[in-house]
Amino acid sequence: MMQKDAKKLFRFLRTKPVPANTNEILALERTKLANERTLLSYIRSSLYLLLGGIGLLQLKDFERINWLGYVALVVCVIFLAVGIFRYVLLYRRLYKWNRVLFANSITDKVEKQAKKNEVDKNEAKSIEKE
Repeated sequence: MMQKDAKKLFRFLRTKPVPANTNEILALERTKLANERTLLSYIRSSLYLLLGGIGLLQLKDFERINWLGYVALVVCVIFLAVGIFRYVLLYRRLYKWNRVLFANSITDKVEKQAKKNEVDKNEAKSIEKE
């Protein structure tokens, strides 16, 4: 039952056999999605600061708080830069982990296939001796 469910989950991925490290791969995918959500949150917050800063600068009756509008605009740019920096940093780390996980799963497959071939050769030799 569990194997069927795992196959359903992996039918859209590039790897056809279900890898042994399924949990790690799925955790990596969840982390990628969370990273994208976080970037979108930074962008949303930056846009709100931009709108607030422009709104404060447009107020004609309150000339004394123009400085607050400029501060909001500066913080908006800083917020956006921090969000993009953190996204790129985590994206690079996740890319490295992705390569490690898939390399390990491919190595495991190759080792299993080699063992299977070795067992088949040993069986063939034993049959030939008989």
